[in-house]
Parts: sequence; structure tokens; C-alpha cells
Amino acid sequence: MGPEISAYMSGVLGFVCLAIWIYLVCGRGGYWRGAITDANVPAIDVVRWPVVAAVIPARNESEFIGASVQSLLRQNYPGSLDIFVVDDDSNDGTAAIAMRAAGNTANRKVTVISSKGPTRGWTGKLSALNEGIAAASGANPEYLLLTDADILHEPESLSWLVRQSLAGKYVLVSLMAKLRCESLAERSHVPAFIYFFQMLFPFAWVCRPGSHVAAAAGGCILVRAEALASAGGIESIRDALIDDCSLAAKLKGIGPIWLGLTDRVRSVRPYDSIRDVKQMISRSAYAQLRYSSLLLAATTIGLLITFVAPPLLTIFAEGPPRYMGLAAWLLMAISFVPTLRFYRVSPLWAPALPAIAALYLYYTLNSAYQYLRRRGGQWKGRVHDAPSLR
Repeated sequence: MGPEISAYMSGVLGFVCLAIWIYLVCGRGGYWRGAITDANVPAIDVVRWPVVAAVIPARNESEFIGASVQSLLRQNYPGSLDIFVVDDDSNDGTAAIAMRAAGNTANRKVTVISSKGPTRGWTGKLSALNEGIAAASGANPEYLLLTDADILHEPESLSWLVRQSLAGKYVLVSLMAKLRCESLAERSHVPAFIYFFQMLFPFAWVCRPGSHVAAAAGGCILVRAEALASAGGIESIRDALIDDCSLAAKLKGIGPIWLGLTDRVRSVRPYDSIRDVKQMISRSAYAQLRYSSLLLAATTIGLLITFVAPPLLTIFAEGPPRYMGLAAWLLMAISFVPTLRFYRVSPLWAPALPAIAALYLYYTLNSAYQYLRRRGGQWKGRVHDAPSLR
């Protein structure tokens, strides 16, 4: 390849990279600012607080379930709140710990349901959720709080969720639980995970009724029971591995939904090593691409151009392509800073986003490889094959 052709291609690549980042920063719903949060209390006087049932699917969650149940028992919610824990065929004493955590509470009822595993054609979590919702139907809840066993709720979190739903007439309100961010693996991966999620699903667009973008965070979802039934219930997404976003898409067809960042709901599940993070991301990355090799190829090319090419141009190109690559890299780093600050991680991590994105690309390719080996979607000893491989 002659130097003139090489310089031309570098120029085209630099222009494309810079154009992509100008669009991302200026035209994609301001996702990078992290401005959609639960910082403000919805201005509404609640005359009657609706009945709420919290459902927690739990498989081998003995390390976390006790604290999770207790955080719900400490809710200052003025209305009725019943808690349903579905022990999904655990072998580590999860059910017993959940019962001990319930203690002798007089104001909140805790029910522990034993499940012997998922119904055929269902993912484990959704099958457990469905059992919990069925058990909760006896309490005639107006709202269902779908939460995970590793999630801790501040005492005012449920009141805020209900207020938000009533004030905006939302059929679904979800808070992106603040993930643990202490180990080196977490500091290098967790802020980027939230950043990429917001890039894929800009929260401003999620919250806009006329937008087709729908997403939720499975650790904390408050949904109107009537709306869920109208959408076909949990059964309508029974085999979805990315169940939270699938549920959000169903519910947005019924009414408006809302998703935001929070400090009042947090996950205590640790990811102490790169291997832990890799397993978490690889579990569902290929499912996010609908198990499509074409989408995988397009994603690979897109990530390389968007994240990896700018620093390579900055280092190896000359003249205008170098400056365009540098400008794209600077926009990338600047846009990452608000998420780093939200997680109290040094802004010095911002220039490393291209390397982190390359790791995420590797995890995505590994996800596809694991599905081809029929070892995809592994979680707590279960494997979830792609539909085409079943």
C-alpha cells in the first residue's frame, strides 16, 4: 500500500472517528452526563399508599439474602408491603437464612417459597419470579417490586419509587443499583459498564414516551401489577436472558417507563478479579446481540473504530489524521469523567477507556464462543443455550 493511499485511509478513519464522537457527545441524549437520577423527591401528595409485594428470586445467595431481606423490612413505606423470597433450588441454606432474617416482624410479612428449578422453556430467574408473583397475587398487590438477592435498599427507596410512579403515571420505574466498586477489577470495569449501558440505552430516551428505546435494571424494578398482566406477565419473556430490558420493552408498549441512576439502592455482590468480571459480562453479551453472528461482526467493527482507532491514530498517524484521532480520544475521555466521579473513581482512568473497551470486546467474543460450545449463559451451575442451539 503506497503512502498516499495510507494517508488517505488514515484521514478517512480519523474523520469517521471524530464524527462518531461528536454525535455521541452532542446527539445521543446526553447519556454521558448521568443526569437522570433519583436526586429529587417527586412532588406529589399520596392520599393512599398502594399495596406492594416485593419478590426476590434467590439461588445459592446465602451470603447476601439476609441483608437484602432486612433492608426491605426496614423500609419506612407507609403502605402495605409483603416480601416473597423464592428459594430457587439452593443447596447453601438460602431459605433458612431468609427466614432468620425475617425474625418476628409484626409489620411486614415475609414468605419463603421453595422452588425445585425452572419450568421447561424458562430461565431460572424468570421461573422463580413467576412463582413469587403467583404467590403474591393472594395479597392483591397494586405494585410489584422485583429485586435481586444481592441488593440493599435504603429505608426511603420504596417510598421514592412509588411516588415517582404515581407522579409520572409510569407503569415501570427502575433504579440502576449502584454496583460495588472497591477492588481493582471493579474500579477498572464497573464505571465503564454503566457508561456503556447508558450509551446503548440513553436514559433520557428510555424515559421519553415517544422513543422506542426501552431498558430497566433488574436489581430494582417497580412495576404496576395491572400493567404487567396486560403485557402478558412474566411468561411473555420467559426465555429472555436479559430479562430486565425485555420486560421494559414489553411494559413500554403499555405506558411510560422511567430509569435512572441512584445512590439509595446498591449491590453488594463483589467482583474481586478480572475473571469474575469476564464471567459476568460474557454471560449475557451474545444474548444482547440476539445470538447473531452478523451483529457480532458489526459490533466488533464498531467498537474498534469508535474506541480503539482514536488512540492508534494519535500515536501512529501524522498530520490531520493524528489531530482528529486525538480530538476523538479527548471527547471519549471527557465523556467518561462524570461516570467515574459518580463511582468516586479517579478521572485519571478516563484515557484508559479504549483499553477497557477492548477488554469488553474480548468478553463479548468469548460470550459468543461459549454459546457455540453450549456453555453460554452460565450462572450458579446452570447453562442457558441460545434458542438456535436448543
